[in-house]
Amino acid sequence: MKKMFMVLAAAVLAASPLMATASLFSTPVLAAPAQLFGHEPKKEDKTRLLTGKVLDANDSPLSNAVVYLTNTHTRSVKTYIVGEDGTFRFPALQPTLDYEVYAQYNNHKSGTKTVSQFDDRTQVYISLKINAKGESK
Repeated sequence: MKKMFMVLAAAVLAASPLMATASLFSTPVLAAPAQLFGHEPKKEDKTRLLTGKVLDANDSPLSNAVVYLTNTHTRSVKTYIVGEDGTFRFPALQPTLDYEVYAQYNNHKSGTKTVSQFDDRTQVYISLKINAKGESK
């Protein structure tokens, strides 16, 4: 019996360094990052903002022009009627889509510009020029 006890004691002592080493390597596995325990990182706004100005041939703001924004995937159109300062604003655009934008004033149209999904800016500024001869303000 005494011999059996000594064999067990020797086995426990021999295994102790292995257990200590295993516990050192297993501790980091048990410690998980804080976000896994309900602390979610803040969600960033992943949308894009398009702003700009509608200008006449003299680079003056053109009030009451209508800006058309087309989603090239769905072909849906949003419009914006500019105020006295000629500015427009389209918030919450999806960065993974392309958009086309142009302005119209008194049956005159600006050139069409594209907001590309490959442009990674979160804020895009575009000037739209309408060359309407004899335009009235």
